[in-house]
Amino acid sequence: SADTYLVHSYKTYDELKNLFPYQKFSINETGERKIGKNKNVIKLYHPVYDMFKPDPNFDVQSFKEKLKLKKNVFLSFGIIRKYKGLHNTIPAFAKLAKKRNDVSLLIVGESFWQTLDSKKISTRIKKIFFETISKILLKKKKEGENYNPLSLIDQYDLKDEVVVVNTYVPNEDVHKYFQASDCNLLFYLTATPSGVESIAYNFNLPSIATRVGHFPETIKDGYNGYLAEPENIDSMCGVMENYINNPIPRERIAETAANMSWKNYASAILKNVLIDNN
Repeated sequence: SADTYLVHSYKTYDELKNLFPYQKFSINETGERKIGKNKNVIKLYHPVYDMFKPDPNFDVQSFKEKLKLKKNVFLSFGIIRKYKGLHNTIPAFAKLAKKRNDVSLLIVGESFWQTLDSKKISTRIKKIFFETISKILLKKKKEGENYNPLSLIDQYDLKDEVVVVNTYVPNEDVHKYFQASDCNLLFYLTATPSGVESIAYNFNLPSIATRVGHFPETIKDGYNGYLAEPENIDSMCGVMENYINNPIPRERIAETAANMSWKNYASAILKNVLIDNN
């Protein structure tokens, strides 16, 4: 019965159309609403998380030395789930590390199932919920509690190149890892708008992502980031190396962040332009 729908990507818009196959929709990115038989859809974005800000007094160099990070730091941030593709990120980085001795991979985030008490009823409920949602939305089979991509670090002998902070990161510490990094990695298998991507924009940190979901809508290949082919280790390694050789100017990321602000988001929602399209 809604008059207007909000979506954060054209992928989500396609899902909306599949949900209501007999409904006609009109979509725009400005907030314009039209009177007529078509339902209005406003395609927006995941706004930038402005709660996370760089600390101008943070000693980045000392922090990098403490973690033994090298010159070029690639960041994989957030809770570890299979759809985020860390099992592809690590082999791709391993290929890069064979070519260069100045790169580090910084993995920050807790392992999802390993943090839960398997004896609790709440854990069993969570398993059922996430498995059901994954089958419906991601069309993937059961992820399972045995997903452990961090074991690949030893398999590829990357103990000197990969730094792991396998724990929950409180808000006040988030800035440290983004300020110490040069590039944000999003080698996802599937993607709806990403909170990690939005955090990175607030630090003017370029992102490298797989060409899935909404990423091609927000990351313009070669302009404010780079795109790799999904499930393609060589492609992922190639774009990381390309980033080092052709870094993205930070002012382009700032431009993207400004366009994806909460102010612009709210303005589109509150806009009330009614045009008869009958």
